[in-house]
Amino acid sequence: MPTTPPPGRAAPPGRSDPSQRSHQARHSHRSRRSEASGAPRASGRPLLLLALGHACVDVYQGAVAALVPFFLAERAYTYAAASGIVLAASLLSSVAQPLFGALTDKWPMPWLLPVSTLAGGVGVALSGVSGSYPLTLAVVAVSGIGVAAYHPESARMARVASRGSHTAMGWFSLGGNLGFATAPLAVSAVVATGGLHASPLLIVPALVGAALCVAALRTVNAPTPTGRSASAATRPAGKDDWPAFLRMSGAIVCRSIVFVGLSAFISLYARQRTGGGEVAGTAALFVLYLGGAIGTVAGGRLATRYGRVRVVRWSYALTVPAVAGIVLVPGPLLYLFVALTSAGLYVPFSLHVTLGQDYLPRRIGTASGVTLGLTVSVGGIASPLIGAAADATSLQTALAPLIALPALGWLLLRTLHEPAMPEAAMSEAATPAADPAEAAASEAAAPDPARGVARAPHRDAARTTGP
Repeated sequence: MPTTPPPGRAAPPGRSDPSQRSHQARHSHRSRRSEASGAPRASGRPLLLLALGHACVDVYQGAVAALVPFFLAERAYTYAAASGIVLAASLLSSVAQPLFGALTDKWPMPWLLPVSTLAGGVGVALSGVSGSYPLTLAVVAVSGIGVAAYHPESARMARVASRGSHTAMGWFSLGGNLGFATAPLAVSAVVATGGLHASPLLIVPALVGAALCVAALRTVNAPTPTGRSASAATRPAGKDDWPAFLRMSGAIVCRSIVFVGLSAFISLYARQRTGGGEVAGTAALFVLYLGGAIGTVAGGRLATRYGRVRVVRWSYALTVPAVAGIVLVPGPLLYLFVALTSAGLYVPFSLHVTLGQDYLPRRIGTASGVTLGLTVSVGGIASPLIGAAADATSLQTALAPLIALPALGWLLLRTLHEPAMPEAAMSEAATPAADPAEAAASEAAAPDPARGVARAPHRDAARTTGP
């Protein structure tokens, strides 16, 4: 019979108090559950700063679409001309992001975060100053390049800070979604009161975001002396799965065309379908972006429970009827379907990023540049086609093909597998073997299915029992 040592004396080696062993076993079980849940081990401060900085940058992605109705009203642009401005912000961004991603695979570039934030803000701030269409395209393109430079490096830094947690990466992505959501409100507050010539006031989020990026860089792991990032130095080498990555990228392109098309025209479409004015259009755009903020957080939590690939598939499938509701259902119910579409498009948003990084573990920056940049921004290329179709027919007819794109994305995702997460492999490699006495205590506490009674503890139980 085990005995408890007197106070002040330690238990003999290999033996401990049964209550202590039970407590240790429960603590070990809780630790394994915490690791499996994907909870971030890093401090919340760097993630918070990165998320807030992400919000400030993505204000300028949302601001371009929010400016479209004002360009139509003050400068009498056609649908095609207005969508060309969205294309200018998207096209260079789509090409530049993988290039910046490839650079960050070779060298860490943390200085890109504040610099690119300022570039993104300056371009949008100058877009309303001149009535020249070519000049407007040029400055909006500068903003797109700034946004392109920001995302690959910020995604790499966020992955370091989150330690691979789905939920933590969801919070980082949430920052960007909130930036999208506040863009229509910021643009309306500035331009509706002072006209397009008041657009220089839109530089304020960039100034705040640059300061937040500088503060975040001081708290995230610094680069190693060899010039490679700490995360790259410690990340185990894996095999790049290009076929899976390309199939997922094709699905993201489908998602991007739907999102960019709705971003560019949902404000105008809501005015037509609800009979409301400028407020009705701004509200629809705000709901489109805000629903995405909720969907991103939900995506991280759902992926922790059900797996990333499964959640992404569900999201694409459920987006099909939601987009159909936007196109076909008139009146105030339009806002409900806008919210459902937004959630469906954004639940997989942060999951795309981590899946891409895990499909290409040797090219984290490239994967981030493609999933956050190329495939997302390429949707802007379809924007002028939607605008031209709307000029030739009607806006409802031009938006109708968007219903089929989430279904096409779902087909591309059907054969995807769940990739291994390098952080999980590193955690398992770093976890020490279980103490033999603790393993024996756990074995003793478990009931024997054959006899229905508890087994007696045995010193050699740990030899045949895993941790």
